[in-house]
Amino acid sequence: MRVACLILLLLYAVACGLASAADPEQEVREAEKVWASAVMRADAAALEQILDDQLIYAHSTGVIESKAEYLGRLRRGAQKYDLIEHRRLTVKLHGAAAVAHSEVRMTGQSNQQPFDDRLMMLHLWVQRDGRWRLAAHQTTRLK
Repeated sequence: MRVACLILLLLYAVACGLASAADPEQEVREAEKVWASAVMRADAAALEQILDDQLIYAHSTGVIESKAEYLGRLRRGAQKYDLIEHRRLTVKLHGAAAVAHSEVRMTGQSNQQPFDDRLMMLHLWVQRDGRWRLAAHQTTRLK
């Protein structure tokens, strides 16, 4: 019985892996949700796993940060997000990379100044070690 349960568990794991590998666009859409949730929670441990080590993080203000700089601001509380709401998310796959383009609303505080921005956001996701990692972030303010 124990062996049968183990075999069923392994078959389930393989089936789940095949199902997710069969729909990388959905994986990227899910990665966007996980990223937004981690940012709103200021969950640096989760973001360490989500963000690529070579991250380029370009804010709508023109400020460009590395992974370490961005995570440092979140850890210090200099950057806080109350809301990240995706609208009209489009994902285009390019092999082991994907571009996610969306309109977003972000609210929070930057350097203790409140913001409520409607933005166009472009993310570049790359697949490393079997996971999607955010390699580039660029936002532009919309009127």
